[in-house]
Amino acid sequence: MVEVPLFVQNRLRSTPFSEKVAGYKPVYTIYNRMMLPSSYGSLEENAHHLKTAVQVWDVSAQRQVEIIGTDAHKLVTMLTPRDLTKAEAGRCYYAPITNREGGIINDPVAVCLDENRFWLSLADSDLLLWVNGLATGLNLNVQIFEPDVSPLAIQGPRAEDVVARLFGEEIRAVKPFRFMRCAFHDRPQVVARSGWSKQGGFEIYLDDFSLGNALWDAVMEAGKDFDIRPGCPNLIERIESGLLSFGNDMYPEDTPLECGLDKFCSISEDGHDFIGKPALLRQQSEGFTKALRGVHIAGKPLAPLAHPWHCWLDDKPIGEVRSAVWSPDLSSNIGNAMLNAPAFTLGTSLRVATPEGDRQAEVCTLPFV
Repeated sequence: MVEVPLFVQNRLRSTPFSEKVAGYKPVYTIYNRMMLPSSYGSLEENAHHLKTAVQVWDVSAQRQVEIIGTDAHKLVTMLTPRDLTKAEAGRCYYAPITNREGGIINDPVAVCLDENRFWLSLADSDLLLWVNGLATGLNLNVQIFEPDVSPLAIQGPRAEDVVARLFGEEIRAVKPFRFMRCAFHDRPQVVARSGWSKQGGFEIYLDDFSLGNALWDAVMEAGKDFDIRPGCPNLIERIESGLLSFGNDMYPEDTPLECGLDKFCSISEDGHDFIGKPALLRQQSEGFTKALRGVHIAGKPLAPLAHPWHCWLDDKPIGEVRSAVWSPDLSSNIGNAMLNAPAFTLGTSLRVATPEGDRQAEVCTLPFV
């Protein structure tokens, strides 16, 4: 992988936790025009630590689009094939956002704060512009803006213990993808049982930039005897767990059905109306010609994928591996591949063109673990 120096300018915004994070000298990527820590040393060591202890992640780059007003619920329902017509305050919903062709243009978590107040907790894209455009074109009675809200994630098997020390034992009763409001420095904060790992954890949606250092210190103090460390979304753990990355595993030309996200969609003639519904109804009826699948890639460990690797079946191009990494726990190179028919049939043997030469690969289901 090529390392590129980063020249920081004002348009790359800092986070409430940047000062604390910088002391651990992470490697950064750019996400929603913010600096997102993407590595703290060994990928393998950090994956093991995430699975056995607890980490604190600065995921402030996971920006929020706030939608509030008498038409907020109407607008949010239109954005996604996820049926949010009965969305309840206090719950969070993974909600792929689709365009007119049914393609995924973001896959936020929709946080229902009240009947007509939502946050869309974003992947990397300008969804704020899309939502504003729709509201303007439809003349909806809503306000749409980016609030001062910066998530701090606490992930790992000891995450609940850390959060309970911070906010009290009642936090243990919060179910997955629910939240409660907890006071920090006398300010109520949304604390959700969620996060971009399958190891369990919480996200604190800090709503005051000035409290960033204090919150970071409080989390580190609460977790010091649980071996808490700074961390970030881990490529090994997230591929093993089947967590998809918008912009890496799925693009705007891919639909939720092709990406295996049908369980988060409600697509029927008599169901709720949303942008892209006619296209997805057709695809649901006619079937699709490509699908996202897992692949086991043979041979010695490969470096993490930086650009897609082309796949071949009987010397015909058949798709691409979009994310890949060596999994120590599975003793295999594993990856996510968008494959054309018939290559997406489980058990199919493919040839993958990697930077270290062609490798054999076998198509499998997701997740790996």
